[in-house]
Amino acid sequence: MTPGNTITVRPARRISGVVRVPGDKSISHRALILAALAEGRSEIVNLAPGDDCRATLDCLRRLGVGVSSAASPDDGNTLRWQIDGVGLSGLRPASDGLDAQNSGTTARLLMGVLAASGFSTRICGDNSLQRRPMRRVVEPLALMGAHIATTEGLLPAVVTGSPLHGIDYALPIPSAQVKSAILLAGLSASGVTIVREPIATRDHTERSLGAFGVEVEVGPGMVAVAGGQRLSAARISVPGDPSSAAFWAAAAAALPGSSIEIRDVGLNPTRIGFLRVLQRFGATVVTRESPEADVEARGTIRVSHRALGDVVVEPSEVPGLIDELPALAALATHGGRFTVTGAAELRVKESDRIAALARGLRLMGADIEEAPDGFRIEGAARLRGGAVDAGGDHRLAMAFAIAALGATGPTTITGADAISVSYPDFFDVLESMCA
Repeated sequence: MTPGNTITVRPARRISGVVRVPGDKSISHRALILAALAEGRSEIVNLAPGDDCRATLDCLRRLGVGVSSAASPDDGNTLRWQIDGVGLSGLRPASDGLDAQNSGTTARLLMGVLAASGFSTRICGDNSLQRRPMRRVVEPLALMGAHIATTEGLLPAVVTGSPLHGIDYALPIPSAQVKSAILLAGLSASGVTIVREPIATRDHTERSLGAFGVEVEVGPGMVAVAGGQRLSAARISVPGDPSSAAFWAAAAAALPGSSIEIRDVGLNPTRIGFLRVLQRFGATVVTRESPEADVEARGTIRVSHRALGDVVVEPSEVPGLIDELPALAALATHGGRFTVTGAAELRVKESDRIAALARGLRLMGADIEEAPDGFRIEGAARLRGGAVDAGGDHRLAMAFAIAALGATGPTTITGADAISVSYPDFFDVLESMCA
């Protein structure tokens, strides 16, 4: 089925099959940006196909970076992207500014890149992105000497490049995007830039910097980079996105008789906390790492259904699960009890995911209690289905679809086209795996 703004998902007895998910969105953004700052031509294979990475590609083109693509000689359905890097000081002013569309990663990481550019750049986004907080990035960059004017802490923002110096900064809120923006600015700063994390976040930036020839110091709770290092062109093969895989894993864990295999998916330890939660729910989870893994671990995940139990997610776990919590919430509607605290960050994603998730699941018949920093789901009663609104949020559209598989009747999801942000083929794959 081809998703439009509205799509109907019907109950399923089970889900099974072998699937490959799109390239990891987080890694794709970082690979594109670092390739642009490198010297020479880089190649990126299996780039995430969604709108968010297209936004980054468009912004880089506007900044004078050469971007082209061609079909892979090994697989005609896979594109190989070639990025002609301009070096740390080679970006050109974008006369009409940059539009990050719905991508917070694009906006925040490019703030770090442009902070030392020597020219002014206006960054805007769509209505959803213009409601997301930017002060968390602006404040540490200002400590480095950056000049960034925001609209009351929101986009649009104007970044006026200026000389930067390294800082030693402790993140007040765990955020891989903020950490990455600081490290990217640190590449052009004098001295050493250190970021300290109270709770570990995804480490794709540290790994990707190394792939482009940058020396990075990583220690317990910290990462550091010295300014002035040259980036060398690289070839990056992007593994499948664990956050997308989480929805298929949740579906297999939810429905009796279900079993799925997800191939060539990223197995970075900072991204697969959801697998441990699935095991606590009672699912059978088996991973096998590929011996061909290089910068990022990758391999196969197999998930099979078993009876669902009760799970509590503590605040210390949330940074490693933040994008997978909607999938786990969908699983909880099929049985068991699920309690999440310390996840207030969900309220400043593409939507207020706590409020929108609670509202949608409640309309489907779920027993869900909303809290300021999380939620609790009692999955004892089967959902009835109904009409829900994804609110322009791709992860909520997918979460409602997985929850709908266990309902007694069909569920109509408005705003289903939001999946184009990360997983354009999601509903077609769902239809192919349902029985």
